Amino acid sequence: MSTRNEELLQLRNKHVPQGLANITTAFIKEARGAIMIDVDGRELIDFAGGIGVNNVGHCHPKVVAAIKDQAEKFIHTCFHVAPYESYLELAAKLNDLAPGDFDKMTMFANSGAEADENAIKIARYATKRPAVISFENGFHGRTLLTMALTSKVKPYKLGYGPFAPETYRMPYAYCYRCPFGQKYPACNVSCADYLEEFFITHVAAEQTAAVIVEPIQGEGGFVTPPQEYFAKLHAICRKNGILLIVDEVQTGMGRTGKIFAIDHWGVQPDMITSAKSLAGGMPLSAITGRAEIMNQSHVGGLGGTYSGNPLSCRAALAVLEILVEDGLLKRGVQLGEKLLKRFQAMQENHEIIGEVRGKGPMLALELVRDRETREPAGDEAKQLTKLCFEKGLVLLSCGNHGNVIRVLMPLVITDEELERGLSILEESLQQLKK
Repeated sequence: MSTRNEELLQLRNKHVPQGLANITTAFIKEARGAIMIDVDGRELIDFAGGIGVNNVGHCHPKVVAAIKDQAEKFIHTCFHVAPYESYLELAAKLNDLAPGDFDKMTMFANSGAEADENAIKIARYATKRPAVISFENGFHGRTLLTMALTSKVKPYKLGYGPFAPETYRMPYAYCYRCPFGQKYPACNVSCADYLEEFFITHVAAEQTAAVIVEPIQGEGGFVTPPQEYFAKLHAICRKNGILLIVDEVQTGMGRTGKIFAIDHWGVQPDMITSAKSLAGGMPLSAITGRAEIMNQSHVGGLGGTYSGNPLSCRAALAVLEILVEDGLLKRGVQLGEKLLKRFQAMQENHEIIGEVRGKGPMLALELVRDRETREPAGDEAKQLTKLCFEKGLVLLSCGNHGNVIRVLMPLVITDEELERGLSILEESLQQLKK
């Protein structure tokens, strides 16, 4: 007798294209906090968070209440046709929270890719330059332009070209696998200085509108630059009249223990894009930037029918209240400290863990077959996520070689749920040895 999950999987395979990958075979009927329950009643501990969307947890009561209240008033008018207060209130809050001692403005879109694409439109308009520089291992979305900015070919780009022109990628500060063969700190973070050389060999500074970068690379493997990196990068951009766009789609809204991850480096970018956890599961993204840059585009040059939907704006206002006023940011810091200690202990006990990295509760384990050669353990990472799922833990891998285990659990996870999840991970790591 087949289970309900198996029945739904058959329907999924019949009616939905295979191109939309499914990480697990669990069809969810209910979720609260950091727990998901599938259609067969199985409970799953969520260390994936909808790929970084559920920082405040599944169905947080304040988010649900905000959505219900707004839905009973009006669901859609289109901000361009008949605007509403929640859009303005949310924009003002993000302008206040974003780093920078300058006037800011915010506009909304629907997804992270849309946010990045709009940020680049604004940068090109403001600078009157065409080129954009992104980074190896980076991920910025699945639209034509953001695929061009994204590094990994398969599965994200294979067969979908040709891509948008005037996009260039340079090496990132991946210290564990330094593309320049150097060691930190003796390298003096020369990977940032390489931008000057990049202007000679790839695209002229005078033609470059923006550099777009993730503070911690999400899909690329939670690659985390050293402390000096962004200050150097920003200084080169400023010297050459290039705008620095920081993609906080995955790193933002408390994921690293701060509203925006770039605050860990003390840099004030020209624009920040955010999405994912911004609206607690509702589709919403934001572009926040210097007012004089954001306000240059002509009337009607920016926008979208659903952008800044009132349900999403109300949900996002609730999310910010939960993070800032209800103290979830502090909980995130504590969670990060606890995770780091546990992961470092796991690294001591399991040779397969080559590096532990990240900021706050945005941490990852890079798995290697040999610590000396650092050969990526991609198959082992896939096996590990499978073992964890069989035991009731949903866990994601990432990285160019699929060998990095990342954690994106809701920050509201209880100590007991966290301990259960980490025990499953530890037990599964032990099984890999056999």
